[in-house]
Amino acid sequence: MCTAASFNADDHYFGRNLDLEFSYNETVVITPRNYTFPFRKMEDMSSHHAIIGMAFVVDEYPLYYDATNEAGLSMAGLNFPEAQYPDYDEQKDNITPFEFIPWILGQADNVSQARKLLENINLVNINFSQQLPLSPLHWMISDKNESIVVECMPEGLKIYDNPVGVMTNSPSFDKQLFNLNNYRHLSVKTPENTFSDNVELNAYSRGMGGMGLPGDLSSASRFVKVAFTHENVLKFNDETENVNEFFHILESVYQQKGCCEVAPDKYEYTIYSSCVNTDKGIYYYKTYNNTCINAVNMHNYDLESSKLAIYPLIEKQEINYQN
Repeated sequence: MCTAASFNADDHYFGRNLDLEFSYNETVVITPRNYTFPFRKMEDMSSHHAIIGMAFVVDEYPLYYDATNEAGLSMAGLNFPEAQYPDYDEQKDNITPFEFIPWILGQADNVSQARKLLENINLVNINFSQQLPLSPLHWMISDKNESIVVECMPEGLKIYDNPVGVMTNSPSFDKQLFNLNNYRHLSVKTPENTFSDNVELNAYSRGMGGMGLPGDLSSASRFVKVAFTHENVLKFNDETENVNEFFHILESVYQQKGCCEVAPDKYEYTIYSSCVNTDKGIYYYKTYNNTCINAVNMHNYDLESSKLAIYPLIEKQEINYQN
């Protein structure tokens, strides 16, 4: 399970938590403009926007989990068991789900252009390899002005406007949005006593406006929790403060080892959290074992290159001793 968010402050920020019970040894990967993306059913793309994001690299091919291009468009794929990928359609642009992020980010500058590409796309059911079958996913696509969610359902491709700028997993996005109606009473303010005029009820604690906010790790509860947090956190005029605030949004639904058992002695946990400044092309990340914020700047690499730049994650925790 996972969580993604899009956040506007002075700059635009985009990122996600990756929650799984195991790691694929993912790395931060910069794909420069002249790296050739091979596509299974479409012509190869030898010239495109530069891209930075988290990926599992197999045979020099970046399988991106989340990424941002140099124009500021971002995209993340999250687990979605309801996904159903169709067969080949000769009338469509047949893109496999593992090619979806490069196809969109390689060409589109913004969500509006991404929508145009989606009009003729068919997320065709072709595995990367026998060892790496497709994962059931849905995707969040964001720029600084808007976000959308893309879901491949049995009845066809669904595209939803995303007014809250967050996404988790199942159920489908329209149902997640509708569920927010059940929490319209939540507030950051101390609530008034509307229980009864005849009973004196005291606000005995701070934070009582948030009573009823879910705290469990289910995807529906995480959606409510991260949406409430996202809508109410403060925004600053400082890069470090905004990056910190973005990570705090993701930390509101952070998963600790041991709290979500998925098989005997196997536990889902937040493997990494990411935050990219989409205006500056800086990819920040933390890992479960290293809560220090690390950063990779795509513009510090030769974006006219044809070779991937791969940065292994720093997993060793650094502790600042003050005495």
